[in-house]
Amino acid sequence: MTASPAAASTVAFHPETRLYIDGRLRESSTGNTVDNINPATEEVLGITTDAGVQDMDEAIAAARRTFDTTDWSTNHEFRQHCLRQLHEALQEEKEEIRAELVAEVGAPLSSTYIAQLDWPLADAVRWPAEFITEFPWERTLAQDAKMGVPSNRIVVKEPIGVVGAITPWNFPFEIISNKMGQALATGNTMVLKPAIETPWSALRWGRIIAEKTDIPAGVVNIVPASDNNIAQRLLSDPRVDMISFTGSTAVGKLIQQLSADTMKRNLLELGGKSAYIVLDDADMNLALPGCMGMLIHSGQGCALTTRMLVPRQHYEQAIEVATATFAGIQCGDPTDPATFCGPLVSAKQRDRVMSYIENGKSQGARLTIGGGAPEDCSRGYYVAPSVFADVTPDMRIFQEEIFGPVLTITPYDGGDDGAVELANNSVYGLAGAVMGSPQRAMAVARRIRTGSMMVNGGMWYGADAPFGGYKMSGIGRQNGLEGFEQYLQTKVIGHPAE
Repeated sequence: MTASPAAASTVAFHPETRLYIDGRLRESSTGNTVDNINPATEEVLGITTDAGVQDMDEAIAAARRTFDTTDWSTNHEFRQHCLRQLHEALQEEKEEIRAELVAEVGAPLSSTYIAQLDWPLADAVRWPAEFITEFPWERTLAQDAKMGVPSNRIVVKEPIGVVGAITPWNFPFEIISNKMGQALATGNTMVLKPAIETPWSALRWGRIIAEKTDIPAGVVNIVPASDNNIAQRLLSDPRVDMISFTGSTAVGKLIQQLSADTMKRNLLELGGKSAYIVLDDADMNLALPGCMGMLIHSGQGCALTTRMLVPRQHYEQAIEVATATFAGIQCGDPTDPATFCGPLVSAKQRDRVMSYIENGKSQGARLTIGGGAPEDCSRGYYVAPSVFADVTPDMRIFQEEIFGPVLTITPYDGGDDGAVELANNSVYGLAGAVMGSPQRAMAVARRIRTGSMMVNGGMWYGADAPFGGYKMSGIGRQNGLEGFEQYLQTKVIGHPAE
């Protein structure tokens, strides 16, 4: 069908509620279910199967057996064929996926035409599938002759094994697709533990794989569970070789601790507190309203630029423009194409954001707009777009990830050096943006200690672009050549020269 913003919110979708383990769609061994809540209305959308310990153990066993006993890890052509099938099958269900994301994630319809769906749908599976052909799986080193034995030497790239993928609720399709595309293209098998808040966006993958691809049983297993102890079995089980996690830094630390005994490789894409840097030679008419970008999905994104840093001479203007800009943002029903800022995912997340707002006020920051639920949103987990001025680097709202529609504004002195120092005053280092004359903005971007930067609105996103962070924002990179290699082991072989 032809997609249109006006029609997509009315598309009927048919959620998959069953686990996918060892090639079978089935209910949990416990018979337990959980409610799937619409965050915009607080109504129950339906139920989903809630996995138990036996389900997780069976999923790990299936992934291990399939990796060890089939040619999935070595048959490049077959993997490419299967991933192309998967890519095409996902395109066929595009509008159902879109409607599902709006319903269970609370994602504004407009966000599904960018990073929430359309961008990853285009290349997250397709790009790694095609890269199978391009990637240098082997390379030859110079001949050597130690101990008098002339030897040829080759470096071989091999899949790491069983990947435990743990994904969050904020951009479920985007994050799952980028993990699955890369992990499968490199020849691994996987157990996916998605967020229980948004299970349908994950379980749909199981039905598509089962019904529309030749991906063998056991290659992909999908096990949502409300009990975190069940997810933690992925971290301690020696049959799992790697953990690929996207989520909070606090959980990332726990993953490192619990996976240490089995020396698992960890790919951790964690929190962020990214800066939106305005230089003194920027076009203020363009740069200052650009702060609204952090409201995408109500600020529930790790790479969103939630700290606005402006030269002191433009500080009052920045406060005025940001406040007016946020006042003009439509906040409400995510199915309305005009809505830019929807609900938070849960009551728990709403309360967390509100606690940060109260903390900001108690520490002396000045709230210029927002700070509570929008007036016309009597139901749903909403927080109005909020702006804090007079924010200093010692405040929690400057340093900690709020994960909600809250912008802080801080002035800086000392020219570009002052901007860089303030931007780097963070334990995080995931992303950022800088606005200014091209040469100066590029120079500043190179000095910011983050894994990605936007300069004057330039976009870096894509399946071919490595994404990850410095410092407490994580370990490793997802996507691109660097992400591809994250899921591979390296072996060197020497053999006598003929």
